[in-house]
Amino acid sequence: MSKYLVAGAGGFIGGHLVKSLLDEGHQVVCADIKPIEYWFQYYDECENFSFDLKSYDNCLKATKGVEFIYNMACNMGGMGFIENNKAECMLSVLINTNLLRSSIKNNVKKYFFSSSACVYNGSKQEKTFVEGLKEEDAYPAEPEDGYGWEKLFSERMCRHFKEDFDLETRVARYHNVYGPLGTFDGGREKAPAALCRKIIFAKENNISSIDVWGDGEQTRSFMYINDCLIGTKKLFESDCSRSLNIGSEEQVSINQMIDIISEIAGHKVKKNYQLDKPKGVRGRSSDNTLIREQINWDTTYSLKSGLELTYKWINDQMKNNPPSNTNKFTTSY
Repeated sequence: MSKYLVAGAGGFIGGHLVKSLLDEGHQVVCADIKPIEYWFQYYDECENFSFDLKSYDNCLKATKGVEFIYNMACNMGGMGFIENNKAECMLSVLINTNLLRSSIKNNVKKYFFSSSACVYNGSKQEKTFVEGLKEEDAYPAEPEDGYGWEKLFSERMCRHFKEDFDLETRVARYHNVYGPLGTFDGGREKAPAALCRKIIFAKENNISSIDVWGDGEQTRSFMYINDCLIGTKKLFESDCSRSLNIGSEEQVSINQMIDIISEIAGHKVKKNYQLDKPKGVRGRSSDNTLIREQINWDTTYSLKSGLELTYKWINDQMKNNPPSNTNKFTTSY
């Protein structure tokens, strides 16, 4: 049994990761800036800290006696949030900086950093249904402004802490992770959750249309949380120290995803396009060639199967719980 710190444990991926580690019999320390009542998953058997990991002193406290770290903590959200809060997103570099420093101070054995597909060069993402992004496409550097730059810089920090201090580091570039037990309202939600919420609301209120940011032709690939967890842990346990994509190669337009969710809901909707809203890059998808070679991982959930599970969970939440706005709190990726 090992002792892990999950930074960003109150968030979406972090909460699922904590449960997975507990199920394997490990000890888990959880840290998140959000008050505990806002954590998506909470476990009494963990050592739980509600504090800001941008503070070095807090990082020292969280990492004391810990063997392994998963850093899932950052200030982020969907496209609307990251396009309008670039400085806040970039300040997350302090979390990674101080967790890395604390790792050296407290003799941590291995460190995982959750990066993002937002690190990739924008010139590779100017068309719909683009070729999947390979790891080398991050350079020459032209990442998403704000959030993407923070992620790319933090990747380099992990690399240099390995080179300079012999700290074992692992880096995953996540591509649009979705699933139950995550944000679906309040302004930080991503496309799958937002569209499920909109279609559920439309169905319940007999509304025939939903608002869509952009023209709906922008494309992405979306990875279900269970696939993400398996890939994350396989990468962490591997000998691969370079940044790897963890994502799906199933590329879909937003219009196509709306049609899939409408079919799941049994409620067809018209699309009201809002061309002045944040849209992000025109097309983005993962190329999983390298991760298949390095750790023999690939996705197993189709987009439709993952959306069915996500839709059911959000539908249950909207029926049983009033909407909550937690967007003033830092969330994990």
